[in-house]
Amino acid sequence: MNGYRDLRVALLGCGSVGAQVARLILENGDELAARVGARLELAGIAVRDPEAKRDVELPRELFTTDAERLVQSADIVIELMGGIDPARDLILQSLQGGADVVTANKALIAAHGPELASAAEQVGAQLSYEAAVAGAIPIIRPLVWSLAGDHITRVMGIVNGSTNYILDRMDRFGDSAEDAMRVASELGFLEADPTLDVEGYDAAQKATILASIAFHTDVPVDAVYREGITSVTAEQIEAAKHAGYVIKLLAIAERIQAADGTVGVSARVYPALISRDHPLAAVHGGKNAVFVEAEAAGELMFYGAGAGGIETASAVLGDVVSAARRHVAGGPGIPGSQHADLSILPVGEVNTAYQIMLEVRDELGVLATIAGMLAQHGVSAASVEQPVTQQAEGRARLVIGTHRAREADLAAMVEALRESDVVLEVTSVLRLEGDA
Repeated sequence: MNGYRDLRVALLGCGSVGAQVARLILENGDELAARVGARLELAGIAVRDPEAKRDVELPRELFTTDAERLVQSADIVIELMGGIDPARDLILQSLQGGADVVTANKALIAAHGPELASAAEQVGAQLSYEAAVAGAIPIIRPLVWSLAGDHITRVMGIVNGSTNYILDRMDRFGDSAEDAMRVASELGFLEADPTLDVEGYDAAQKATILASIAFHTDVPVDAVYREGITSVTAEQIEAAKHAGYVIKLLAIAERIQAADGTVGVSARVYPALISRDHPLAAVHGGKNAVFVEAEAAGELMFYGAGAGGIETASAVLGDVVSAARRHVAGGPGIPGSQHADLSILPVGEVNTAYQIMLEVRDELGVLATIAGMLAQHGVSAASVEQPVTQQAEGRARLVIGTHRAREADLAAMVEALRESDVVLEVTSVLRLEGDA
């Protein structure tokens, strides 16, 4: 391979993804060199324990515990350690030294993305993080590059495979939430502490990243409205199925207009009803998918593996090859656009529709009372059903579907229902998405 210069690559972390990245660099060296125009030399792998068992057999001499020294002489640094510290300091050190950085660290990008991007821009380095959202699925580059000239209106996706697996089992196989979680845990979809997944924190981090890129605005993670799936019941799954919907945990980033006319960004995560005719309804198991709506391009969907060592390594290597080509061609990295500075609007400004399940008194005049309460809050009913289910004497069950309305008005209406004398219990409230 004479004629190729060497680019030194430092790898931080060697878990399931890192081990596969290292293997691919070592095994595909000639092919990568031909694509890049330079040979990628794996200069070292920084780990806490060089003697730990790895998924892949790698040369022992590559391992080091001195991450700071390793990144000092690198042209490209791949950060796959996870977490905030010491990853943030090492990435800043790498960027300030002029190295390009590739990371899959969604938590770090969600919390410190603007800081890291600014550090890269100041020295003309490149910060890339395709693998931080939806694993192997190419979604960051399409938003940054392919759709840069378009006007994106909404990004809506299933970006957490663990929760999708759980909800999918409940929908297709009739599992209870507990049984679905147990199977997901046994198959390795869930960690010992599943809170990050089932409470929506993981999806919220990814929503932050997607919203910031799609709308060229810094959207902090604490501005993302978040609900997890722990309250989703088998009864809700069946009611959704009866109405022609499926329940999915959705991460949504949307350009909306507030009641006062302000145009801004809404970023939110919650379990929602989506029509079985919508492409996202067909995303089964642990797969991920991101649905993009743009004024010129129309509707686009990106689908594939949202996790997995070899799958995520594919996205990481794509960023590495791009960074390496920049080194060969010369010139500074091209910064992302975060300069639209749109307002971050609260979830109350969103327009959506609800499906509400109620336990009410089984007596005359109840429907008229409820209809009056909806009208009082500016909400109209799209459907009202009384499922044929066994109820205690004096009780009846209603399922109300609303037309689209402002979220704040819908929420106020639900609160009024809870306080009403004719309503014994509001058993379920789910939003409807994907109908527009």
